[in-house]
Amino acid sequence: MLRLLFLLLCCLVCLAPVRAQQNTPTQPATSPAKVKAVLVVLQTNEADANTLRKYNYKTLLPDSLSALQTLRDLTLQLQNDGYLTASADSFSFKGDTLRVQYFVGDRYRWAYLRNGSINDEFLTQAGYREKLYPNTPFSPREWTNLQETVLTLAENNGYPFATIRLDSVQINNGEIAGVVHLDKDNLFLFDTLHIEGSSRTTTRFLSKYLQIYPGQPYSQQKVARVNQLLQQLPYVKVVQPLQVQFTENKAYLYLFIDEKKANQLDGIVGFLPNPNTQASNRKFLINGEVNLQIRNIRGSGKQLGLQWRKVQQASQTLDAHYLHPNILGSPFELGLTFNLYKQDSTFLTLRPRAQLSYYTTNGNKVSFFSEARSSRLLLSTPSILNQKDTLADSRYQAYGINFQRQTLDDLFFPHRGYLADVQLAVGNKTILRNPAFEAAYYDTIRLKSTQLTGAWQLANYFKLAKNSVLLTRLQGEMLFNPNMYRNDLFRLGGLTSLRGFSDFVFYASAYAVGTLEYRLYTAADSYVLLFYDQGYYRRDLRQDHTQQYPFGLGGGISFSTGAGIFQFIYSVGRSKEINQPISLNFSRIHFGIVSRF
Repeated sequence: MLRLLFLLLCCLVCLAPVRAQQNTPTQPATSPAKVKAVLVVLQTNEADANTLRKYNYKTLLPDSLSALQTLRDLTLQLQNDGYLTASADSFSFKGDTLRVQYFVGDRYRWAYLRNGSINDEFLTQAGYREKLYPNTPFSPREWTNLQETVLTLAENNGYPFATIRLDSVQINNGEIAGVVHLDKDNLFLFDTLHIEGSSRTTTRFLSKYLQIYPGQPYSQQKVARVNQLLQQLPYVKVVQPLQVQFTENKAYLYLFIDEKKANQLDGIVGFLPNPNTQASNRKFLINGEVNLQIRNIRGSGKQLGLQWRKVQQASQTLDAHYLHPNILGSPFELGLTFNLYKQDSTFLTLRPRAQLSYYTTNGNKVSFFSEARSSRLLLSTPSILNQKDTLADSRYQAYGINFQRQTLDDLFFPHRGYLADVQLAVGNKTILRNPAFEAAYYDTIRLKSTQLTGAWQLANYFKLAKNSVLLTRLQGEMLFNPNMYRNDLFRLGGLTSLRGFSDFVFYASAYAVGTLEYRLYTAADSYVLLFYDQGYYRRDLRQDHTQQYPFGLGGGISFSTGAGIFQFIYSVGRSKEINQPISLNFSRIHFGIVSRF
């Protein structure tokens, strides 16, 4: 099917110009005037010619404009290497030949570059060493880099109006000597943040979140990332960029932010065909979810969330999380999560997790976490004996790291930007003995082993036009362990992973889902969408080695109502493993409403 789609796309691309040629009336061909190539000849003395032989530059160019650009690039390269007087003095055209009177001159070197008044710490971080300069070629680029590095260090350590200059300059016999001076000007310290707008977020939280404290030396680096960090808060709307006012050695920051509805209460209902109509008179099965998110509790940035989902008949999940920023007054953020998954009457899995997060100077979020996982079988003794090779009681304790970065212009309705979320964890897995199994069975398997898990989500939003957005996304997870059982595996399928299928219908030890989604916005919070999800998964069990490529496609609509955001999504999918073709009889319908307050 994928090959057929690819061939169809190729045919459409190839047929488009053919059709255009057939519909366009023929006109007499007119050949444009041919542009002659230009031969560049540099006329210079023998010493300069020897210097030019060390540089690679083209002498035969397609036109005169390219020839002039080549001469300009050559001159800049020579000047950056210390030949400060290099220049093209005169030009003369004769036929297709451009003769240039070119002068290179002597290579200037440093006699010395001494420190006049710069803090030794600044110079050390900038890479300056006085002993490295004597008798080395003078490079304007290196001198510019040194100035920029020193000024950057100064403006990030309380001196935003610092200036740097080269003083006592002497030029003798091609050698340059000078003394570098830094005029720091006044030392400026941060003062209290000022909020201009309707936001209820407290300045105490924002000060710790932005890592800008009263009495701290002014830092341009911290100020430059304020807007990016504020856009990551779902309950804050940035009305306009911040303003900085310098008064009496104080730097006052004014944040123009309004309150944004971010608390969320929503429910989604899904209808899917009943595969077992003989056991039940119902032609359709109903699943759904309820989601509650409370954000920015009392303006402190704290968050609390609860989500319940019925994914299959008699199967359900429960997720809860709590986020506490600036724990104990530090810049660290504490996150607690809990996941419960009950697979009908087969097994129950619990996953508590605690993580400590930190926002870097670039706005990235780095988290270190500890996670436990416990899975217990619920089957009765006669039934459990038939599942001993596919199910097992187990316990897993892991430690890992998570990295997040996002540049989305809006967290709820993004038009441009990207999101990256990567996670890696390693830990010890223990197989627990079940009284229903004979003791000798556990002598044939490894009870303790090392397990490695990874997860990723990469999404990019492209703004194609004023109201058109293209979403490309790749998400997946992987699991490596020598003793894997069915209740250890990831679950795939449904509205949040691979659309067109029932929730959690696929078991996988590793999977990836690529998404291509087009959104046409009819309002700021309303759009029509078309999507294609291409999935891949594999299952590596002792008696089950499977590799499949299911896919799903469909469309939907999301629009604003008085009660909230209403969503309707219709999808179909194809999978060989579960014998599901592209058919209306196997279509999925999801609709619900998201209310923010």
